[in-house]
Amino acid sequence: MKRWLTILASGAMALGTLAISNDAAAQEIQLTGPLAGAPAVRRLRHYREGRFELGAGMSATLLDEYRRTYFVTGRLQYNLFDWLGVGVFGGYGLIGLSTDLTDQIDSVSPRNSRTAVNVGPRGKFADQTARYTYMINPQLVFSPFRGKLAIFQKLFVDTDLYVHGGVAFVGLQERGDCGGPGKKPCSDPTTFGLESRTAVAPSFGLGLSLYTTNFISLAFEYRAFPFSWNRAGFDQRGGGNDAKFPDQRVDAEDRTFSFNQMFTLQAGFYLPTLPKTTD
Repeated sequence: MKRWLTILASGAMALGTLAISNDAAAQEIQLTGPLAGAPAVRRLRHYREGRFELGAGMSATLLDEYRRTYFVTGRLQYNLFDWLGVGVFGGYGLIGLSTDLTDQIDSVSPRNSRTAVNVGPRGKFADQTARYTYMINPQLVFSPFRGKLAIFQKLFVDTDLYVHGGVAFVGLQERGDCGGPGKKPCSDPTTFGLESRTAVAPSFGLGLSLYTTNFISLAFEYRAFPFSWNRAGFDQRGGGNDAKFPDQRVDAEDRTFSFNQMFTLQAGFYLPTLPKTTD
């Protein structure tokens, strides 16, 4: 038995010595081979780092109840690093189109003493629905992922995925206050006009950039900016100490929360025109 134990122990030691020798040889090849000290990627283009970005495009709001808005948008951004930038996104509400719900309310809703507070003259309901006028959105842009997109395995485009966050200042037009002390009753046809205000909301989303040349990119971007507003101009919530509903008033109490969203298609132009490139 002692003899067999001695043979087994000797074999185990020999195998361990062989494994250590193989590991050492592999490390020696790794350290002294032709790729020793070489970077993981050569000639890597830093499309963002140290460059200004000027963007222009179009945006469309999503999942609107009463009115969809199309913005002309722009962006000014400076990229501190390839993964971090700071800038401003902005837009002007160029076109507002009524949704099918707005058209249905206008054509079907009865006009009587019970609905006079909420629905104006026939053919005019779209005039009382709230609308966007502008947006100014300071933001930070974080780009943690980058790579290449293959189209039909023949055309390869450098891409990066980014997330953005900031504070949005959104210009709105909503139905003006009525029915309160010193105000006209909301059933008065002249009270269905719109008044301007600015809403402040958090803004966040993500996007995908395609770099078609060294200084031009194409970006697809999603943005959310939730806040409360009265989108239909309705007396839809009570106010005062008793929160009585309906209270025959239209004011700030009638604003309800909405998860506002938009999609943007934008072209970007970079200065300087040549990106930094690694060795």
